[in-house]
Amino acid sequence: MSSSKKYILALDHGTGGPKAALVSTQGEVVDWAFQEVSIHVEKGGCVEQNPDEWWNAMIKTSKQLIDNGIIKVEDIVGVCNSSQWSGTVAINKDGEILHDCMTWMDTRGAVQIEKFYKSLFQVSGYSLSKILKWIKRTGGGPSQSGKDPIAHILWLKENMPDTYASTYKFLEPQDYVNFKLTGKIAASFASIHMHWITDIRNINEIKYSKKLMKSLKVDPQKFPDLKRSTDVLGPITNEFANAVGLKKDTKVVMGAPDLHSATIGSGAVKDYETHIYIGTSDWVLCHVPFKKTDISHNMASIPSAIQGRYMIANEQEIAGGALQYLRDNILYHKDELLREEAVPDVYKIFDRMVENAPAGSNGLIFTPWLIGERTPVENHTIRGGLYNLSLEMNRRHLIRAIFEGVAYNVRWLFMYVENFVKKWRIKDDPNIKKSGIVIPELSIIGGGAQSNVWCQIFADVLNRPIKQVKNPIQTNARGAAFIASVGLGLLTWDEIPRLMEYSNVFKPNQDYRETYDKLFKEYLNIYDAMRKIYKRLNKYA
Repeated sequence: MSSSKKYILALDHGTGGPKAALVSTQGEVVDWAFQEVSIHVEKGGCVEQNPDEWWNAMIKTSKQLIDNGIIKVEDIVGVCNSSQWSGTVAINKDGEILHDCMTWMDTRGAVQIEKFYKSLFQVSGYSLSKILKWIKRTGGGPSQSGKDPIAHILWLKENMPDTYASTYKFLEPQDYVNFKLTGKIAASFASIHMHWITDIRNINEIKYSKKLMKSLKVDPQKFPDLKRSTDVLGPITNEFANAVGLKKDTKVVMGAPDLHSATIGSGAVKDYETHIYIGTSDWVLCHVPFKKTDISHNMASIPSAIQGRYMIANEQEIAGGALQYLRDNILYHKDELLREEAVPDVYKIFDRMVENAPAGSNGLIFTPWLIGERTPVENHTIRGGLYNLSLEMNRRHLIRAIFEGVAYNVRWLFMYVENFVKKWRIKDDPNIKKSGIVIPELSIIGGGAQSNVWCQIFADVLNRPIKQVKNPIQTNARGAAFIASVGLGLLTWDEIPRLMEYSNVFKPNQDYRETYDKLFKEYLNIYDAMRKIYKRLNKYA
């Protein structure tokens, strides 16, 4: 006999690898498994992953959960995936992969976007007539970084014309995984948006724009049909059911990319409720009741996974990825290991070292722009660095500077998120104008949110209370489960906030206010001083 509780198999497909989780329709994560996958990086902007490696890892982790037997198979009523966003997988009519996924970090398409925007009248590198046309319909436009899927597609069209011609559909990672789960091809209003070819002016009736596709000179037939994030795409395939041990009539709900799922999994489903995500990358997001674009800082309202709602879109390229880089490329580089040595849990070690280092790291500043930056500046040639390094410093100062540098970067973005919503927040509550505090607190989620010391640093640097969501590393999976539960009629959006739990609330330490305000100011000065130098050094990066 099955229990009254029902569960979702949630697939949280991050850049570092997919995680499968069994999550109740009330958001309780009862079991999970993770499998790391590789990233292929080459000079010139190439950052690819093998979709077959994703899929094999998903089967392995899903089967592991089913085999554990904690939840009866008959109580698993749905599958929902949340994937890394802004990647490109090209498949032919037989569903075969024609090219490894060009991920959200791949910048090779920057050259094609530069050509596209070239005109007599440009503003910050954008053709004035084109970007205005795009903003009107989509809220934004293809970024000059070349990291959007449309840039990937234009790069393939110019550099690999046979691959472009043979492509039946270009799919986001989100939509490719759904294709593998069901054998059916579709994109959600959420997943397709970074292609910049949909008209979102009517948030309840999003559709492809023939004018934008024609301007980009891409074939409309190569893009999937559109659905809502809560739509049921179909049952799982017999192959997936047999491989992992699920019932063959288990339904797959469309789901949404990581930003959208994490927003819902953080509990921030009401307008202006804001959260920070700290994973490989980071973002500061909230839902908003309006369409708006801040082109200067690369932010815009975009379709949420919640039907009929907008949310702010922004993302910074590297957060926890800086610590992963330190671990994998400096401390424990695989080429230097003479045998299969076990790498310790360095993140806990980092936490202990950071706790014993002074706030402000003796004036050492780290900039986490290891692969350029997306917001609040769009700059694919800017690079990371350590500034003000001196002999009295040691590893503790260096590692704390990395933690603090990510927090400075988030504060940089947070400034403009507050500006983005300020007008509407003051309209709702005139007292905000007097206090000057537009967003009074933030929740924090993602792998980085497991670190108490990092949460405290965010509170100190941002000068805002930080609410640590319980089990923060499972937020994407929880969000995917919530989306599936709503799609299957087992939950409503309004019920989500009462289901949320928090481990801690970190309050700003005012003893560090002067230190962090001063260092943040110098952080911004470093960008202004170095951006031209990095542009010369990385002109063809």
